Amino acid sequence: MIYSPAGIYESACYQKSNPAAVLVDTDIITQAPVRFLVSGMGDALATWFEARSCHATQALNECGGRGVSTLSGMNLARLCYDTLLEYGLAAKLAVERQLVTPALERIVEANILLSGIGFESGGLASAHSIHNGLTALEATHAFYHGEKVAFGVLAGLQLTDASPVESAIVYAFCEQVGLPTTLADLGLAGAARTDLMKVAEKACVPGEFIHHEAVEVSPEKVLDAMLAADAMGAYRKRNSA
Repeated sequence: MIYSPAGIYESACYQKSNPAAVLVDTDIITQAPVRFLVSGMGDALATWFEARSCHATQALNECGGRGVSTLSGMNLARLCYDTLLEYGLAAKLAVERQLVTPALERIVEANILLSGIGFESGGLASAHSIHNGLTALEATHAFYHGEKVAFGVLAGLQLTDASPVESAIVYAFCEQVGLPTTLADLGLAGAARTDLMKVAEKACVPGEFIHHEAVEVSPEKVLDAMLAADAMGAYRKRNSA
């Protein structure tokens, strides 16, 4: 992704070919701040939901070709999501203690391989567009890509009328691993509605991924979805045991 000098998202840039190899040293990952791993999980969290949306609307994939999502891509996107739910917390705890465990190895695979193939073969939708919109506000620049994408997933679930059961599962996962579930978690506590509308408007510009959703999209609807996601996140925080 390409950002302006001010840190605002401008465009996505895809390379003409995939890397010949991707090497990941999990010993190095255990020495890095755990927030890096968790942010990767936030980005990977969007993979299944965005691929599902693109499959429903038969949107073109992100590889630059003229194809739509494949069965293999869709199944890997789903495997990415299932892996996060099953092993995400254990992987976070392992990195906090600088341990290389099978759970960490699986989350590294999900964050890099499954998410990469899943999004390229499936496509992007509301979660990444809301991330792009959030970059319009300077207060969010201290937060990582995957952290903003994770909130975009929660808002996208509101936008697309996902079931309360599914939304609750995603909220619980974010809470477990430490991903943002409210606007305050992204430095936007008390943000003015006019500022949040700038986020929604940027998320909805022509050509944005959010137009791959099957529902009608407008800045007003996106703003309401963001505020609804924030309200649910705040409610869950107040009522957590």
